[in-house]
Amino acid sequence: MQISFGRLSRRNDVKNMKRTVLFSFHEKHGHIGKYAGYEMPLWYKGVISEHMAVRDRVGVFDTSHMGRLLIKGSQAANLLNYISTNNYSQLDVMKAQHAFLCNSRGGVIDDFLAFKLGENEFFLVVNAMNREKDIEWIKENMGSFNVTLLDLTEKVPMIAVQGPLSSNALRKIFGDEIVKLKHMWSSWFSFDGVRTLISRTGYTGEDGFELYLLEEEKVFDLWDAIMKAGSEFNIEPCGLAARDTLRLEAGFCLYGNELDEETTPIEAGLKFGVRFDDREFIGKEALLRQVRKGVRKIRVGLRMIERGIPRKGMSILKSGKEIGYVTSGTMSPLLKIGIAMGYVSPKYSRVGERVEISVRGRLAEAEIVKFPFYDKRQYGRKRETNLKA
Repeated sequence: MQISFGRLSRRNDVKNMKRTVLFSFHEKHGHIGKYAGYEMPLWYKGVISEHMAVRDRVGVFDTSHMGRLLIKGSQAANLLNYISTNNYSQLDVMKAQHAFLCNSRGGVIDDFLAFKLGENEFFLVVNAMNREKDIEWIKENMGSFNVTLLDLTEKVPMIAVQGPLSSNALRKIFGDEIVKLKHMWSSWFSFDGVRTLISRTGYTGEDGFELYLLEEEKVFDLWDAIMKAGSEFNIEPCGLAARDTLRLEAGFCLYGNELDEETTPIEAGLKFGVRFDDREFIGKEALLRQVRKGVRKIRVGLRMIERGIPRKGMSILKSGKEIGYVTSGTMSPLLKIGIAMGYVSPKYSRVGERVEISVRGRLAEAEIVKFPFYDKRQYGRKRETNLKA
């Protein structure tokens, strides 16, 4: 099976590639490929079964390839307020929020999640492919701010447990307190005597948790404990391919596809991660101009009406005229139809608008739809169906 989601590819040249602490498990049980400088599992049993395990039950991912940074010091919040699009002075301790590092044109250098661990301490989760670039950007803009920047990526393993039954599995390990954890909040737990930061966050659209273990030697024990705790719910280890199809169905952006340094959060429809207040931050003026005057392109969801699987780079057309391009596309494992995200001229972005996608030289009709692609009453974090055991 050939996989090509974003910058994810099958393994061939593995020279100078990095590996997470859990690599021996992945190599034994999964199909390995390259992503962001790492050898990572693309899938184990199969993309569809792993995808549906997360939608219906629970799945576990090794996400240790993601970047993990710590910014601390008396002016840590001031630095983040200057280099990012959100306000961290007003964030509650142990709360997380989404934000962007932007250049002066408003283009996205990276998007990230930041947790406020204390009044002067922030934990950032950044994209794997951008970690080194982010570190350099932060250092370039630290100036005289009284802060310390630490890269914890190789020291703090990260595991994601996702799906409607994820809390049922994890409560066996961490107790009832984990069930009380609210979305976008984090708390400290203990695993075999090791401090573990756990947040109710994820990248699948489903309810789920992300775990950060402060002692990498214990990561195999934690992985095994999760698999054992989730066995009655038919938990499955999941690879990056399923992670990609899950986030696409949920309408979540992937850096390098929907986001880059030529695209702004406003164009991507992610204004929620930008706070226009009294503070000055890099890219603020450019983003304000877009809010006031409008944008030249806007991100939309595309659902195929005719047969065809949309892929990154394909043209979007209206009456034979090119109006945009696809940034991510796949055959939805849940819906069994082709779905995509892309950018179009705002005049064609209305929900219900019929367009065509050039699929391998053939024009196939598609419709612009809202995110997520699935019915939120049946799937996703806010589903109405109660599956708790």
